[in-house]
Amino acid sequence: MNKVTINGNDGLWARIRAALNRGADSPEPAYGQAAIARNAGKKSRPAQLIDDAFRHGWADAAGRHVSLCVLALEMDGHADYFAAYGREVVEHSIEALEQAIGRQLPRPTDRCLRHGRAGFVLVLPDMPVLMARELASRIAAAIRQAGLPNRESHAGQVTVSMGLATINPQGAPDRAILNAAVQAVRKAQRRGIARLEMVDLRGNEDRRRRAA
Repeated sequence: MNKVTINGNDGLWARIRAALNRGADSPEPAYGQAAIARNAGKKSRPAQLIDDAFRHGWADAAGRHVSLCVLALEMDGHADYFAAYGREVVEHSIEALEQAIGRQLPRPTDRCLRHGRAGFVLVLPDMPVLMARELASRIAAAIRQAGLPNRESHAGQVTVSMGLATINPQGAPDRAILNAAVQAVRKAQRRGIARLEMVDLRGNEDRRRRAA
């Protein structure tokens, strides 16, 4: 695994830590792939961005007969964190998570898309499941290195749980893989914090064709 480093003196991280201690300053301009998704989100709703990315990723993978992975991520204990620190600090932290995730994305076309109040979705066509799992590990390491304080968690810092689903796309887009990834996050969070759950939907299309 590649070593992941994040400079604790970087402007954004300094602002977040200041916000956690005594109130937030204004956020620093965004950058990287996470910024692309966020800036695009000013014109489109997050759900629409995810749907567009999913349809494009499905068509790409189906056309090239390769697998499609979807990685869903969500901050653990968001409600308690929000109650303890307030909206402004939470938004700073979510922005920091978005940038930490964006730094790990291996391809220019990969995007970190906001999902819900404290979650993200990555649509990853033509990424083998083992590579997607390695990506999840790098993201988890980056978040640990970020060290965003969270006194409401027994980890002492902000953590993120993940759900990874994979499928071999055929025919019309099937949102079952998106739902499977999100449900996998819920299962991971029921088991604890900073966990990864995986769902393999490969073979579903063959079973549907045989049943038809």
